[in-house]
Amino acid sequence: MPRMNASEKFWKSRKAVGYWLLAVAGVILAMILVGGLTRLTGSGLSITEWKPIMGALPPMSDAAWADAFAKYQQIPQYLHENHGMSLEQFKGIFWWEWGHRFLGRFLGLMFLVPFLWFAATGAIKRSEWPGMALLFVLGGLQGLIGWWMVQSGLETRVSVSQYRLAIHLGAALVLLAAILWIALRYLRGAEGSGNARRGYVFAALVYVQMLLGALVAGLDAGLIYNTWPDMNGGIFPESAFYYSPWWINFFENQGLVQFNHRIGGYIVAGVAAFIYARGIKLKGPAKSSAKAIAVITACQIFLGVCTLVFMAPLWLSALHQIVAAALLCVAVWHAFELKRLA
Repeated sequence: MPRMNASEKFWKSRKAVGYWLLAVAGVILAMILVGGLTRLTGSGLSITEWKPIMGALPPMSDAAWADAFAKYQQIPQYLHENHGMSLEQFKGIFWWEWGHRFLGRFLGLMFLVPFLWFAATGAIKRSEWPGMALLFVLGGLQGLIGWWMVQSGLETRVSVSQYRLAIHLGAALVLLAAILWIALRYLRGAEGSGNARRGYVFAALVYVQMLLGALVAGLDAGLIYNTWPDMNGGIFPESAFYYSPWWINFFENQGLVQFNHRIGGYIVAGVAAFIYARGIKLKGPAKSSAKAIAVITACQIFLGVCTLVFMAPLWLSALHQIVAAALLCVAVWHAFELKRLA
């Protein structure tokens, strides 16, 4: 039997699986960024049909573009917000949504094809196949959730439901965290029995804070109360409990939703400071990940304040979202390293 060279050995190794999963996580981060830009540019409703296979190709002729535009002209967003939009302007929002869906399809292939290779070569053990299959199913489910979200804006609303937007983002973040954890397992070895409670708590806080951010984006709540640390001179938003029942204000009142996101940021900052204080006493990757949490949290707070004060410009809002996702990744990394300390 001929001996394998170094390159062949690598592509049949468990480390190769880890790097592949990190690349998958990178594409998910790109999808989160493009998805955020799609929402911020109001492009998410530009494609009014869900065709998982045939929709992979954009319109290829003038007639196809005219047909896609005619379908968009029938929904409330066009009738009430974009009436009179030209075909060229429509193409501008179409490409954002198509790009987001294309990344989703590419991600499916990027996961499935290498998985089959690694499974065939033994780099992924048979006992690990069900877990990988579950990740693939979760990815497909994310596509369904995305279409369910789009449907909420096709009949009566001029934008997607903020609830469905938060669920869509939340599912993507769960998939991102799961893939990252498994990638670390392949690269760093099995996690131990260390106490990772503070790592889990911090990751959960970042996750919830990002969902609160999705509600802010879904309600355009970043366009009001554009002062900091006060809210137009006050501590609490006006008419915070205007809607009835009172509890619905936490999800539908722009001022209260923004207030909650601010408070969530303060809590995340406080816990990040605690993790740093404890983390600098550690050694190795656990110490490095604690430092990374402190640095990225500080950057994220700065970006959040700037996004608010400057009334959520497109590039700054997108940067704020992707740095939040990066912070979640570092939180997962820190939790993993804490588990390995024992």
